[in-house]
Amino acid sequence: MSQLSTHLFGQLDSEEIVRFDNDEFLDYRSRRPSLYFEKDHIESYEPPSLAVHLVFDEAQQPFLLLEGYEPDLRWERFASSILELIKKYQIKNFTWVHSIPFPIPHTRPAGVTVSGNRVDMIQRFSEWKPQTQVPGNVTHLLEYRLSASGVATAGFVLLVPHYLAENEVPNAALSGIELISAATGLVFPSDDLRDAATEFAAKVEAQIADNAELAKLVQTLEQGYSSGSQGPSRAPIGKPSGEPPTVDELADELEKYLTTMRNNTDDQE
Repeated sequence: MSQLSTHLFGQLDSEEIVRFDNDEFLDYRSRRPSLYFEKDHIESYEPPSLAVHLVFDEAQQPFLLLEGYEPDLRWERFASSILELIKKYQIKNFTWVHSIPFPIPHTRPAGVTVSGNRVDMIQRFSEWKPQTQVPGNVTHLLEYRLSASGVATAGFVLLVPHYLAENEVPNAALSGIELISAATGLVFPSDDLRDAATEFAAKVEAQIADNAELAKLVQTLEQGYSSGSQGPSRAPIGKPSGEPPTVDELADELEKYLTTMRNNTDDQE
């Protein structure tokens, strides 16, 4: 969640302490770096960064923040390096946050699925516990290796409305910060994210009010919850009672909606 790390770097004091070698972990051809061409020469070159930062929360408590791209290569070597850092700096726990698209309406609180060996976090927050095979990412590997090494780990996956998945959803970043705080005791500023979440929610409601088909989609998703429920922990997503949109209808509505959102953003710039 890039907006979460951007928010933390913008609000807290930080210092880079480790930068990983791109030549070891990056596939340049699949993730080409930016070069800035100025008329007749290359003005600057900005390669991607994968680094660990020492950050201090609002109570001046130190913590390490891993930020950057997902390694394309040498995942096991990368995981071993992270474990060495954890031992060197005597890190007490490893916490990560991610988000995935999910058929959940924006009118409901974001759902959460929790993994790791922090039973207290799983019992307290996990609302969706699937049994399935999923494509792995490097944070899954870190969780697996660190858990096996006895490091307390908790992974929070936020369930973001699928029709908003291509947008930065401030409420998801806000939920992520609150979950990290609950797992670590760290204190983070959140006023900016709360303001952004309120503004974003108002824009979404305005778009839905002008789009009958999108309003129908949201209503259909709402039918996946039991009547009178207050969130996914008390009303697991089930089959909608009404006739759901077809794949083509859903794709068409999502494209119209995202195009409208992008146009509105362009108009404000």
